[in-house]
Amino acid sequence: MDFLHTVLALIITLGILITFHEFGHFWVARLCGVKVLRFSVGFGKPLFTWHDKQGTEYVIAALPLGGYVKMLDEREGDVPEALADQSFNRKSVGQRFAIVAAGPVANFLLAILAYWLIFIIGTQVPAPLVGKVEPDSPAALAGLKQGDEILSVDGSNTPSWQEVGLGLLSRMGETTNLTLNVRNEQDSYQRELNLKLTNFLSGQEQPDPFGNLGISPWRPELAPVLGSIQSTGAAKAAGLQAGDKVIGVNNLTITSWNGLVEQLQANPNQQIYLTIQRDAQRLEVAITPGVRVLEDGSQVGFIGAGVDVPEWPAELLREQRFGPVDSLVRASQKTAEMSWLTLNSLGKMVTGLISPSNLSGPITIARVASDSARSGWESFISFLAYVSISLGILNLLPIPVLDGGHLFFYAIEAIRRKPVTEAVQEAATRVGILMLGSLMLLAFYFDLMRL
Repeated sequence: MDFLHTVLALIITLGILITFHEFGHFWVARLCGVKVLRFSVGFGKPLFTWHDKQGTEYVIAALPLGGYVKMLDEREGDVPEALADQSFNRKSVGQRFAIVAAGPVANFLLAILAYWLIFIIGTQVPAPLVGKVEPDSPAALAGLKQGDEILSVDGSNTPSWQEVGLGLLSRMGETTNLTLNVRNEQDSYQRELNLKLTNFLSGQEQPDPFGNLGISPWRPELAPVLGSIQSTGAAKAAGLQAGDKVIGVNNLTITSWNGLVEQLQANPNQQIYLTIQRDAQRLEVAITPGVRVLEDGSQVGFIGAGVDVPEWPAELLREQRFGPVDSLVRASQKTAEMSWLTLNSLGKMVTGLISPSNLSGPITIARVASDSARSGWESFISFLAYVSISLGILNLLPIPVLDGGHLFFYAIEAIRRKPVTEAVQEAATRVGILMLGSLMLLAFYFDLMRL
């Protein structure tokens, strides 16, 4: 069931992104008088096809990893003289530029729409309250204290930990000073702190900006009460139920969720006895935790159960809801910020400041899409917006085969007043295919490593 959920989430995510991207090309092509022969979402064998009054064939194909808009073009076959003026190649360089650029632009517009929905519907997010500060860490040396609420990072407001994380990730690979504006829950005045960063998160395969600074977010105390029970796992096999409170492990009293996790992790593949409080009953349950192998080769136990998360204190929630116009402005700003973060990260990856292992392929996209869908509509839409931005930026890179490669050739044509020769374009296309193929293989490799 988890696998099917992941596949379905991937298909829905890619289907939305591809449809918007290709519709951008399609719509502007129609505006410019180009005859569109086919609009396909997916590759391979067609599953569904239909035609409109203008003769365009619409296709939903079997492999949902891309799509295309096929236009009338004299370079790809004979075109009747009566339709020659509707050929893509007969259009001006400005019109061709607009048609090709419309795909990535549609992705940015989709991101703006997604963020606009989030802002106008409104959400409640936990305030970025610092829980623990490690001694002698960069945060501690700068004066950050437990209970501080982070109000801004380098001048950008941070109503939630997500904004704090994005502000920190924008400094990946840098040696610089980071400015935090904070306020402690015990008083009302604000303080400005300066944190010294040295090669911040440089070369890390799984960047942990909070851990690197020596801080952890504040969370409510978690009682040892079971929430979700996985359909497969030791907890399900032992008959544990959501709502069960674990009060003992092998006669050792348990008072917190962390204490329970420590005991379970310490006993991989070893039978232990849990003392359970279920309603008015006290039960003894024998259970054998499964084995999970960590990156360093060590083994820990787990039972396939999640914690029953308590409600967040109302005074520590921050509501984000705005009017239609203000939401549009904020959505545009958010899209611009995320675009810059993505482009900046790519640049740092090329220069070696960020590890290339941060590249993600379809497997990671599928897993994150599935997790975000489980987390609720806001999480999924936010993820959709981010991937749409990434797709838009990727397609604008000046790599032949991608939209950006075509735009690069059109820019040269506009300057030289004549198109780049077919031979040069074909040679560049072969290089582009090699580059894109290598990038996809690298992303797929890192996907497998994450598994």
